[in-house]
Amino acid sequence: MTSAPVEIGFSVVGAEVLTHAAQPMLNVTLAITTRQPLEGLALSCQVRIEPRRRGYGPEEERMLGELFGDRSRWATTMQPLPWLDTALFVPAFADRIEAALALPCSYDLEVAAAKYFAALVDGEVALRFLFRGTIFRRGTYGLEILPLPWDREATFGLPVRLWRQAIDARFPDAGWLRLRRETIGALLAFKGRHALSSWDEVMERLLSGAGR
Repeated sequence: MTSAPVEIGFSVVGAEVLTHAAQPMLNVTLAITTRQPLEGLALSCQVRIEPRRRGYGPEEERMLGELFGDRSRWATTMQPLPWLDTALFVPAFADRIEAALALPCSYDLEVAAAKYFAALVDGEVALRFLFRGTIFRRGTYGLEILPLPWDREATFGLPVRLWRQAIDARFPDAGWLRLRRETIGALLAFKGRHALSSWDEVMERLLSGAGR
């Protein structure tokens, strides 16, 4: 006898910054609904950025050139960006439950998603959450373990200001660049030669010499 499928739905109903996390972190509030009691859910979630679902101002257009090229090409180059994969275990519930899904935020500008976030002035980032996982429920003959239907997903507009607050909570007024060891060595030598006290001074001196 085949078990009846589980009717289950997902939506994202809010987001907040975790100010005391060890790294920049957001929590989104995930609302899960079902028509029958469940013993739990083991969820995995892929979060994608859908850049075509919003507009862009002139400054944002300039900053997004590295990711998508000239605006005339965006119809073909502006594709969804994978942001992160995360996981969550949801305890037993009936009807509806809200759960916090943690989203670590990176300011590594080698990562496409971080470049995208950093390029935005304001507004919202259009996100799509794709869920997969395992459902645990009580059946006629005991505990049943079922796969989550493959088409479960949700969308959400994440305010850009929340991402900036998450980054600033750990790295106020700062960013990160990944450099080769040889480049770091050359910068250290330059810093020492010119008796510069900070990396900002190093970059300002180099940019000034290059005519910006």
